[in-house]
Amino acid sequence: MTLYIDPPQWPGHGRMWSHLVSDVSFDELHAFAARMGLPGRAFDGDHYDVAASSYADAVRLGAVEVRSRDVVRLLRAAGLRRRKRPGARPG
Repeated sequence: MTLYIDPPQWPGHGRMWSHLVSDVSFDELHAFAARMGLPGRAFDGDHYDVAASSYADAVRLGAVEVRSRDVVRLLRAAGLRRRKRPGARPG
């Protein structure tokens, strides 16, 4: 079970955010997010948005730190990448 998280460098709602992804399944991703206490609304189609204040918790629980450009590559390689729908909120 490997989860990955990029640095908190994405602004939104007055905070900085990271992306938490799995390279295996959404079930694995949802289970990890539940362990972190992330709300369901933090799931954005193929990743969870994680506030900078929770970044260290994700790493402590086992998420592997990766560069932001690696997140999409990992999702595509796992077949888990979901494109944004037209009109969807920006991530």
